[in-house]
Amino acid sequence: MAAADDLQFQEFDDATNLLAANPDATTISITDTNDKPKNQRGPSGEMGRDEDEDLLGNEDSDKAELLAGQKKSAPFWTFEYYQTFFDVDTYQVLDRIKGSLLPLPGKNFVRLYIRSNPDLYGPFWICATLVFAIAISGNLANFLSHRGQRGYRYVPEFHKVSIAATAIYTYAWLIPLALWGFLMWRNNKVMNIVSYSFLEIVCVYGYSLFIYIPTAVLWIIPNEIVRWITIVLAMCLSGTVLLMTFWPAVRDDNQRIAIATIAVILILHALLAVGCKAYFFDPPENTKPLSPVTTTAAPGLNGTALVSHKG
Repeated sequence: MAAADDLQFQEFDDATNLLAANPDATTISITDTNDKPKNQRGPSGEMGRDEDEDLLGNEDSDKAELLAGQKKSAPFWTFEYYQTFFDVDTYQVLDRIKGSLLPLPGKNFVRLYIRSNPDLYGPFWICATLVFAIAISGNLANFLSHRGQRGYRYVPEFHKVSIAATAIYTYAWLIPLALWGFLMWRNNKVMNIVSYSFLEIVCVYGYSLFIYIPTAVLWIIPNEIVRWITIVLAMCLSGTVLLMTFWPAVRDDNQRIAIATIAVILILHALLAVGCKAYFFDPPENTKPLSPVTTTAAPGLNGTALVSHKG
């Protein structure tokens, strides 16, 4: 049985005196019991695994980034609300362009490049550049294919700019909107479907169109074999980005629905490329040169009058 003196409260000396008596003693603060030392590190294998998870993205990082994005709660009618969509630097845009040109097998484009900071700067200017690249290249291709033909007179076709803008921006905005609505609808029925925000889908479609800018420039060459080779390569690269991005979002759904969704995405992507090539870059043999204008003299009341007609 404990002695009576052991059950009494004892007064301890000041912490300074105790530390002076034993300088090697370790002190622990009650308020810091749940904090880990900043310099404490686990095994090297665990550190590498954590770095891989941060690079590829996991559910915790995705939730944290989505919550961080929700904190930007400026009203939509203010300039600050739209300013956040263009808050990217040149290195981020170039890195995302490289990722769209060289898709990595098994890597998700959204988690690797977009989810940390989705933007509209890159998609907007990529679409604008592609519009002018297609329109200008189409005019140059038309001029080169008819150069030297008798009676041909070059007339710039400025209406191609508006047609290209309508096609490109409709594809880059309406298709992501429809796909986002479809994924939200399927997410309510199947809990395991990966959800993407509308801004993330727009980023994927916008950056995937970059490959068509140099492709449109190469379409100036009046050779159908070269044009079809470049268009197939461009469709394969950009289509791979779309496939590896949206397949994880629908693979847990019904098999028929998942395959049909991916098929529709790829078909619409191919129709855009083939349609632009067919409309803006007609084969030389399908276009006829302008008929030369000849003049003949016909007698009139006060002499002769010139009457023109097409030969």
